[in-house]
Amino acid sequence: MSKEQTILITGGAGFIGSNFIFYLLKERENINIVNLDKLTYAGELSNLKQLQNHKNYSFVKGDICDRELVNELFKKHSFSGVIHFAAESHVDNSISNPDAFIKTNIEGTFNLLNIAKTFWMDAPFKPKSGFVSNRFHHISTDEVYGTLGETGLFTEETPYAPNSPYSASKASSDFIVRSYFHTYGMNVVTTNCSNNYGPKQHDEKLIPTIIRKAISGENIPIYGDGKNIRDWLYVEDHCRGIDLVFQKGRKGETYNIGGKNERDNLYIAHKICEILDSIKPKKEPYSKQITFVKDRPGHDFRYAIDASKIESELGWEAKENFETGIEKTIHWYLDKYEN
Repeated sequence: MSKEQTILITGGAGFIGSNFIFYLLKERENINIVNLDKLTYAGELSNLKQLQNHKNYSFVKGDICDRELVNELFKKHSFSGVIHFAAESHVDNSISNPDAFIKTNIEGTFNLLNIAKTFWMDAPFKPKSGFVSNRFHHISTDEVYGTLGETGLFTEETPYAPNSPYSASKASSDFIVRSYFHTYGMNVVTTNCSNNYGPKQHDEKLIPTIIRKAISGENIPIYGDGKNIRDWLYVEDHCRGIDLVFQKGRKGETYNIGGKNERDNLYIAHKICEILDSIKPKKEPYSKQITFVKDRPGHDFRYAIDASKIESELGWEAKENFETGIEKTIHWYLDKYEN
């Protein structure tokens, strides 16, 4: 994919999407990006303020469910690819308000796929002339696989077993993307990632919450006994993986991207407190603020990704371990919260 491309990125004002846009514009000169984002609770234009006047970037406020808008964007820009981040993604919110998750994550993904098919395909398995290499890259999550016990890893062959309305809606969207490959021959790829962390994550997520509560002197809330385990992936490592799959991944394939950094929530809270004790000490250790709160319904015990497929096929590997990545993350949030 060396020729100049115009890419539609959906949800690019969110955490991972905004980091990816910066990454892509830094790495490739032959890319023009149109960012379509509804700016719901997790989308913030401040994440992209440095790109306001960038010649290869434009922003459109809008909903991926809006067929007329998406159709007009395809007509105007003749996109050579779509990288689809846009999603409702907060598990707690999906429990209290699942409607928005069904609408955006399922119907929105279908809308994007169907319009892309209309513009790129003459008939099933017959791309239009000049559109053969056009690719739809769907960004998903390891939560579609459900939960693990104390051992084992999620692979691309793990059966889906989602346990929350959020993960169920993402599983549904994954299957819709898969169907457009098998039914219509569309050039699609899907990536399922483990828990991301790093700059620009929404304040309500676990790591920003721990940092924010710690420095403000409030209780640091940890669900249940804090023993729930996640595989943590630094966001820039994820961005490199997405770009590799978009450029070089095999058509119709799924690639899991994980950081090999399994940590339980209590460890994360204590680690952040330990680093804060070192760089921003106060009279008592920050860990004194850790408190346990009622666990959320359907809280999966453990996620862990086997990333050997993307490593062996595409040469990707995570550059950050959790200890190096969390240091960078804490410093970024201290700058945000204190300036």
